[in-house]
Amino acid sequence: MIVVTGATGQLGRLVIDELLKTTEAKDIIAAVRTPSKANDFADRGIQVREADYSRPETLAAAFQGASRLLLISGNELGKRVEQHKAVIDAAKAAGVTFVAYTSILHCDTSPLVLAAEHLATEQYILSSGLTYSLLRNGWYFENQTAAIEMALQKGAFIGASGDGRIAAASRSDYAAAAAAVLTGWGFENSVLELGGDNPYTRAELAAEVSRQTGKVIEYHNLSEAEYRNVLSGFLPAMYADVIADAEAHAAQGALDDNSHTLSRLIGRHTTTLVEAVESALRTPPKPH
Repeated sequence: MIVVTGATGQLGRLVIDELLKTTEAKDIIAAVRTPSKANDFADRGIQVREADYSRPETLAAAFQGASRLLLISGNELGKRVEQHKAVIDAAKAAGVTFVAYTSILHCDTSPLVLAAEHLATEQYILSSGLTYSLLRNGWYFENQTAAIEMALQKGAFIGASGDGRIAAASRSDYAAAAAAVLTGWGFENSVLELGGDNPYTRAELAAEVSRQTGKVIEYHNLSEAEYRNVLSGFLPAMYADVIADAEAHAAQGALDDNSHTLSRLIGRHTTTLVEAVESALRTPPKPH
């Protein structure tokens, strides 16, 4: 059986959908913090089990009977290493033999502050003795297309990435990759650098939004400090810090990749900038 942690999250749900294309529902375990939010999984015959990263006592039972596990990284900055270690320990105790982990692009050399917790998790996986695959996901298109609505209101995107190229791909691309690794063979003890096929700059994103909407949208590049200050107006300080840090390092190429490993893994071209913008424009914004 295959267990997916964080299965009710945005990436987790897409991974489950991908798995169902080739795997029987009864052979999939959706490990979730709140089972009541996964009733739709249960309706499809998927096993739903409680698994809260912050409550290690829930984990071992959630993983019983599974041989392969996808650890989707948590979103509580500053707590993730401890949480991930708990998942890895529980997986090993439950008899899981293969763990795939959603890490970050070029984790072992990345200058991003965000990479530190991922690297610590990778190192713990390697020391665990479990067979593994490190899915070093690049930036998600959704990280930036979520700002389109505001850009249309203000007439500009803001950021601090300068002319740095960003090898983004969509959540669905990364979900397809995770499913391919979980159901395929030959990925034992692998490190996969996963990025989009056609890196772009923030100015190119603005130009594409302009083209598709008929409105003039610019890109205003700020310093890291200026961008952090703007973000701090609506985000917790820790999140503003890591996003501004990522943008500043993107200007130096930290979010770029030309390996095309992702497209080879999923057997198709990754989502393009044109497609990502089209998708964002036709998807109504979620209420806050």
